[in-house]
Amino acid sequence: MKISAYIIAYNEAEKIRDCINSVLWADEIIMADSHSTDGTTEIAEKLGVKVIHIPFNGYGELRNKAIEHCTGDWIFSLDSDERCTHEVRDEILKLIENAPLDIYLVPRKNFFMGKWIKYSGWRPNFRQPQLFKNGKMSYSMEPVHEGFISKSNYDIGIIKNSIWQIPFKNTEEIIYKSNRYSSLGVSKLIKKGVKGSVFKAFVHGLWSFIKHYIFKLGFLDGGPGFVIAFGNFEGTFYRYIKLTETQADWQAPRVKKINRRK
Repeated sequence: MKISAYIIAYNEAEKIRDCINSVLWADEIIMADSHSTDGTTEIAEKLGVKVIHIPFNGYGELRNKAIEHCTGDWIFSLDSDERCTHEVRDEILKLIENAPLDIYLVPRKNFFMGKWIKYSGWRPNFRQPQLFKNGKMSYSMEPVHEGFISKSNYDIGIIKNSIWQIPFKNTEEIIYKSNRYSSLGVSKLIKKGVKGSVFKAFVHGLWSFIKHYIFKLGFLDGGPGFVIAFGNFEGTFYRYIKLTETQADWQAPRVKKINRRK
């Protein structure tokens, strides 16, 4: 069985080498790059990766176009902030020889602020299924936090071992992603018919903080747990604020010409 690994990336020069090195065992590595300008493309090509440049119109479309270039019997999806492990490699290679299912979720173990996160909704942590037979899965077209569409008649499986995720290299990246994802998330709220307001922004943001810090036991992760919860507050709060300003279409007051009196 041949396996393709695909990676999505944009200006990830600091992360992409470790990501690629962790899947050199795959028969084929495809990187979907949205025209990086920091050397990400050059690093990938030097490591033997096939780079496909795809303009960014949302993560759902980006992933679907990436898998179109995969020729393997199986596809393994890895983001630039994720790392495969020896255990996952061995489990995948053994599994695909006689897999009872077509689609599998892959657990993620997160490293943040110098420690492995055990709570905060990050352990175990999953995104869309990351291992699937070619042709058995695609992605929905949301611009961010896209879902998946199963084309299999079987249930979704879960592999036992975990990959690593290093979601943020520093505080600046937390702020950058919060801003980027909150902007991309506005269209999802509009499609759902949600009406924005400052009050809704605060309530939804506060609930997101409480959910991660209290109910998902983020307080047990110490300082990093608080930062994770606060980051979720910020991302949610600004998503609803951006929705509000989009719907309100606020305009600055116009100023008439003010000439000097004669």
